[in-house]
Amino acid sequence: MMRILLVEDEESLRDTLKLNLELENYEVVDTANGKTALKYIQEQHFDLLILDVMLPEVDGFQIAEQVRLTNREVPILMLTAKDASIDRITGLKKGADDYLTKPYVLEELLLRIQNLIKRTSKKPDNTPEIYEFGGNRVNFATYEATGVNGEVTLTKKEAMLLKLLIDRKNDVVSRQQILQSVWGYDVYPSTRTIDNFILSFRKYFEQDPHDPKFFLSIRGVGYKFVG
Repeated sequence: MMRILLVEDEESLRDTLKLNLELENYEVVDTANGKTALKYIQEQHFDLLILDVMLPEVDGFQIAEQVRLTNREVPILMLTAKDASIDRITGLKKGADDYLTKPYVLEELLLRIQNLIKRTSKKPDNTPEIYEFGGNRVNFATYEATGVNGEVTLTKKEAMLLKLLIDRKNDVVSRQQILQSVWGYDVYPSTRTIDNFILSFRKYFEQDPHDPKFFLSIRGVGYKFVG
């Protein structure tokens, strides 16, 4: 099920839109507060962000701008009453993929959402079956790898996590996003488990695990693979 973060401070509009999105079989997380939205984005995985512009504490433009610092892929739809050309241009410059003004036709909004999600979810897998980096070699079909100390066989979870990081090369991936993507939404272990997996990757693939070049820690957020 595709997950949408809906950030809208007008309660009646937020409730109505959330209901209609759920009827379309989307999982919707909603908030009226921009600061809370940034917290959710850091901790969870979303397939689409719907942002109002005028929000308490942190506005929609600021949210889009901060999201694009670490995530270039998640689609962002600005939904706002600010319909001046300069506002649309500002939204797009800050990283929005689409901009729809209020009042809107529900059918048009749903089509825009559908198109944005389809565009990103059908992106081709950018990691080949056999991937090489820094003298290391990983075969994602067989889970076999050649690292700094020779041959190693990855577990399924290790292979899934490694592939996720490589797919998101140069992007920061939060621990919560990793857990949701690799272990699923409902039941997953503590974030410490991810730390242990990263330590294993450094042992397998880094010349100096204490001075990693490929698997970097981003304090307070998660990890980044640098190819």
